[in-house]
Amino acid sequence: MAEETPSITTGIASKLARANILELQPYRCARDDYSEGVLLDANENAFGPTSVPSNSLDPYDNSNTLERYPDPYQKQLKELFCRERGHELQPSNIFVGVGSDEAIDLLMRIFCTPGAGGSTTTTNGGDNILITPPTYGMYKVCAKVNDVQIISVPLTPDFDLNVPKMLEGVTDKTKLLFICSPGNPTCKAIPLSEIEKIASEREKYPGIVVVDEAYIDFAGEGSSAVSLIKKYSNIVVLQTLSKAFGLAGIRCGFCIGPPDIIQLMNNVKAPYNVNSLTSEVAINAMNSMETLNKNIQAILKERTNVRAELEQLTDIVDFIYPSDSNFLLFRIKDDLNAVDLYKQMADYGVVTRFRGNEMHCNQCIRVTIGKPDENKKFFDILKSTWSELTAKKRNAGEE
Repeated sequence: MAEETPSITTGIASKLARANILELQPYRCARDDYSEGVLLDANENAFGPTSVPSNSLDPYDNSNTLERYPDPYQKQLKELFCRERGHELQPSNIFVGVGSDEAIDLLMRIFCTPGAGGSTTTTNGGDNILITPPTYGMYKVCAKVNDVQIISVPLTPDFDLNVPKMLEGVTDKTKLLFICSPGNPTCKAIPLSEIEKIASEREKYPGIVVVDEAYIDFAGEGSSAVSLIKKYSNIVVLQTLSKAFGLAGIRCGFCIGPPDIIQLMNNVKAPYNVNSLTSEVAINAMNSMETLNKNIQAILKERTNVRAELEQLTDIVDFIYPSDSNFLLFRIKDDLNAVDLYKQMADYGVVTRFRGNEMHCNQCIRVTIGKPDENKKFFDILKSTWSELTAKKRNAGEE
């Protein structure tokens, strides 16, 4: 269970902290309440890490250099990343950070002048960002922390960008426009042609297009906006080792972009932001692409199998969204409340993620693709829990 949050309504913190910070709540996820069982809630790679830590990671091995500060610019890791991602990338195109979240925060700190005045819906002189809900929640959190206004232009019900509305929605103070591709929780990759429509409209939107590609390795060839970096000076791309590489625990992410933007990020970041252990494992991962590709293929095979079985559950599942990711989003029938199904399944040891409180996601549950035995357990618990809850509801109605 999650730790109890100390009160901040009394004491020195409440008197000195910025108003927008006092409004924040700690990040919460399904694992705050359910930390054991079959964990299919966080879109991790159940097939394990791409990189196997070397002996040099033993802090008691005399050959290690843990008493020394790490390379502040991660030259070797950047060179290997460029080699694997291609598109004539150079180290000057790469920022390495503590997950993608550090890059998101840095971009806001660098380009957005604070001034939302503690509000994310009204402009009090500061800059703003544009997001397209339903989308990754950290854009909004970082904006709140940095006192930056948020403009929301929802995706269509089919989870496509509404490009005309987005271009209408930006203002002269919109510095960053976030596109999550493939989306979370939408599973859907955004066509590069749609991204180009925005990036090419410099008169309507002179700001930066940020394409968050945490799940891009599951989307297939030709899906990544990294191919647009050399063509457009106003596009940056975020990637991570947390998903396909199976390295969520080391917290390593990348921002790929024009050298001038990347240099600013390097100027502002903490001096030694990526630790030596993370760097070591990440370098090993860049040299283990055969393992990466094998794991991706295994996940894609399981994704096909899970989708096929969900399609058979016509008494439970109302709709399954197409997926370019390592997870599926599906809507359950109105016979039961999706959140009740989610909670009961978690109590029985299968943890998914309820997404029904997000735009266009009513009655939706998100499930990470696991190993075959985990997926089997998911279906066993899904079916038995559905039967149990519908029987209880039916019996209650007869009383």
